Amino acid sequence: MTAGIPTPTIPNPVRPAFTPSGRDDTVIVNIGPSHPATHGTVQIIAELDGERVLRTDVHCGYLHRGFEKECEDHTWHNLIPYVDRLNYCSALINDFAYCDGVEQLMGIEITPRTKYLRTLLSEYSRICDHLTCVAASLMELGAMTAFLYLVTVRDAMYEHLAALTGARVTYSYGRIGGLAQDVPDGWFTRLEAILVEYETYVARVHAMVDRNRIFIDRLRNVGGISTADALHWGFTGPILRSTGVPRDLRRDTPYLAYAELDFDVPVGILGDNYDRYYVRMCEMDESVHMIRQLMAMMPEGPINVVDHRCVFPEKTLVYSEIESLINHFKLVMDGPSVPEGDIYVAHEAPNGELGFYIVSSGGGVPHKVHVRSPSFVHMGGVHRMLDGHQLADIVTTFGSVNMIGGECDR
Repeated sequence: MTAGIPTPTIPNPVRPAFTPSGRDDTVIVNIGPSHPATHGTVQIIAELDGERVLRTDVHCGYLHRGFEKECEDHTWHNLIPYVDRLNYCSALINDFAYCDGVEQLMGIEITPRTKYLRTLLSEYSRICDHLTCVAASLMELGAMTAFLYLVTVRDAMYEHLAALTGARVTYSYGRIGGLAQDVPDGWFTRLEAILVEYETYVARVHAMVDRNRIFIDRLRNVGGISTADALHWGFTGPILRSTGVPRDLRRDTPYLAYAELDFDVPVGILGDNYDRYYVRMCEMDESVHMIRQLMAMMPEGPINVVDHRCVFPEKTLVYSEIESLINHFKLVMDGPSVPEGDIYVAHEAPNGELGFYIVSSGGGVPHKVHVRSPSFVHMGGVHRMLDGHQLADIVTTFGSVNMIGGECDR
């Protein structure tokens, strides 16, 4: 600061959508953007009357990922690692939804084995995501044992997925026209053992939490949202289903192998924190049921289509024939040649509808990739679930929403 020159006042760039009420007995506080109760970089501006939350305004956008703009400067293949990071708890579902959109633009029909494998791995990812959400939510209420039970199973699943993909969280396993590689020997045997382990630990959590008076008092009739409000704000996934609406893209607009599976869509009654907890627990059981059906239905065969526009040739051919070498070089440097057009493809992600609107101008790089991510949509209406409750309930309610920062900051 130069002596004699006053320092200009720089206003806070983040302001609540509401103005002070004029009451002298309330206070406006900032929670976040870096706060352990927010599960990520998000800011909650709240007006409090004592411990009671009068109104809130939720701001996301602190990660500055620039996902959608970044997509315009990379080939169709090179986007897969970026897509992974939209939701790092269930990265495989992001991979498969994006690849599905590009494949439909190219008119590609994936092989039967890939179709069943993608479905199985989507449900496996859903379990991992729900385990993470429920474990963290229960831990915040003091249920450390339940947290450890659920994380024990989740880590076994993470290690199992690492044996398949080579990575523990962000896998980059999807490929346009197939998958990175087939499952290794013994992978399905280990999967069945993990599912048995899952049933043991989740049964213990049900016994500890479902009828526990402490948790019922903290979760029931807290953070509730009506069906009308949930639909109005565009909520999908467990939040919408907790209000009693059985909306699920896997059953309503089947994709992959879901039309061949027998499964229920769990719904709640009141749309409160308890219903969201219970819907997620039931959805995990349904996912286990689907995985066992898929293991029984899994066909043999190739995992990649025969299409030189997008599938890389075998390494042995790259090293031995000029056509395959040129094909590999063109795919790496120019990217797959996707015909001109646009498409919207949506899959049922753990938090709701995950959609990709993809525009191709006919080259190896997308013209536009827009993602309809559930967490971003939910942040628009989450204040309806926070207002009117206690300050301490913000922690449990926000945990039950399962906000993923990577989905919000696109």
